[in-house]
This record gives sequence, C-alpha cells and structure tokens, in this order.
Amino acid sequence: MTGVQSVIVAEGDAEQRLDRWFKRRYPTLGHGRLEKLLRTGQIRVDGKRAQGSLRLEAGQTIRIPPHIDAPPAVARTGVSDADAKFIQSLVIHIDNDVIALNKPAGLAVQGGTNTPRHVDGMLNALAYDGEKPRLVHRLDRDTSGVLLLARSARIAARLAEAFRDKDTRKIYVALVAGVPKPARGRIEMALAKTGGAHEIVAADDDGKDAVTLYDTLDVMSGRAAVLALMPLTGRTHQLRVHCASALGTPIVGDPKYGDAEHRLGDGVAPGLHLHARAITLPHPSGHGTLHVVAPLPPHMKRTFAAFGFAIDADCDRFPR
Repeated sequence: MTGVQSVIVAEGDAEQRLDRWFKRRYPTLGHGRLEKLLRTGQIRVDGKRAQGSLRLEAGQTIRIPPHIDAPPAVARTGVSDADAKFIQSLVIHIDNDVIALNKPAGLAVQGGTNTPRHVDGMLNALAYDGEKPRLVHRLDRDTSGVLLLARSARIAARLAEAFRDKDTRKIYVALVAGVPKPARGRIEMALAKTGGAHEIVAADDDGKDAVTLYDTLDVMSGRAAVLALMPLTGRTHQLRVHCASALGTPIVGDPKYGDAEHRLGDGVAPGLHLHARAITLPHPSGHGTLHVVAPLPPHMKRTFAAFGFAIDADCDRFPR
C-alpha cells in the first residue's frame, strides 16, 4: 500500500473493536506499530483520533495510513472438501456483485471462543472469481435465513451504505408462544446489555432505541402465532427481546428469553423458531432491486406442518 486509503466499515464488522479489525485485515501489522499509529493520529475514524478499544459502527470511515502491508492474496485453501460443498449448497442467489446464503440455524457467522466452524471460515470456497466474499451483516448463531455477501470491497461499501441509510427491508418469520394483542403494531422498546453473556434487557433510561414492526400471519387456538417481524433498527437480540418483553409472546425454542414450557408440547421441533425470511434493497450495482427469499429451515417446516401453519411468499405486509 503506497498512499492513504479510506475504508468504510461494513455492517458485518459493526461492534468489532478497531484493533481487532486491523488484526484481521492486516495480519502482518504488529501490535506495537498499530498502537503507535493510533497514538500519533495516523489512523483515524470519521476523521477523529481513536483508540484500539473503539467499537466500530457500520458506515464509519477508517483512515488507513500508507506503507501498511496489504493482506495476503486470498487462497482457495484452508476449507475442507466437505465444508466447501456445504457452504456452496447454501447459496440461494448469486450475481456479479452479491452472493446470498440461506444460513442454517446453529451455524455461527463469525468465529470466537469455542467456535472453530463458522461461515466466515468457509468463504474461500465461494471465491469463484478469486476474491473472497465479504460479510456485510450478521445473524445470530441460532437464527436461520438470508445472509448477504459482497463479492468485492466496492460492493461491500455500497451494501453497508444501504443498511446504514435504512434502504433495506428485512423480514423475519417467528413462531411465538401466545398471541399478541393487538394483532399488528409497532414496538418501541430501548435495549441495553446486562452483565450476563450477551444478554439484552429492556432499558428505557439508558438503553439504545430499538423499533420493530410486527404482523400476525397465522394463529393456533390462542396458544401460538406466526409473526412477521420487520426491524427498523439493528440491535443485538432485538426481535427475541421485543417478542418476549414487549409482546409477552417469547419465540418458541429461545433458551435465553423464553422457557422450555413455551415449546407448546408435541409437534414442536427443537431449535429457535426465528428465520430471516426475505431481504429487499436497491441492487448495489445501481440497477434494479435485489430481492431474496429464503425457504424455512427444516425444524420450522416440521413444526409448521405439525400445527397446520401456512405463510405466503415473503411475508412482507408492511407499509412501504
């Protein structure tokens, strides 16, 4: 790298520490040198000095000083044949700019402690043109559904902009215990992290604003309902907490914000019943609209069949 560059933070990198972001992108950059670059203001975020502990937000601009070694060229190695076939089987849309996966429940998007197998670690198997695709947003490990990948840095920046400017419609489907009243509406409940591991609670005073639209698609004898959910903000565990705390109808199979008794008895398959059904946004190529719908995962198909639930194509009944 010979000159100053600016890199826009993708949604998939949001909430990541700045120093860890650099470590992943520039593995040959030593910790001491990184700290010196930060201390002297050669690395900046949105034009301001920053510390390595800064949590990044999607859409922020990171100043990359000159003479930082570029990351090594992507090699199509490090992915087993089995994992390569597996990740390729998840592709539900591909074009020159974007790949969309139908991520299964139970598969993490990124690695971490005790998480050796994850989507990010298999993406070399999708480098059809020699460039590893980039994550631009995330799904919880136990949430299934549409996951978009950018096939270049330019497209990653455009997708991050679409997410940041709220030009993206994300529609989720959930099976909940109980039936919300009213049947459709808008949830505005601020959320905050507690001391527990990634546990989120309602916190009107010091939490971050969180807004979700919901609509009841089907009901079973007052015991359960299928909901369409459209998050207008992107907080951690937002849909799970809003269903449980704001509506009083926890998502079936949620071990953190629901209980085992919410499984509704026989016929309910194990697993979190939350699925990222559809995503719609302006195509990052600048031409037309990207619209991707992901089929329900096997455990939700089994439960829906057992209880006779039915849903339409993309479940998007919300105002445009």
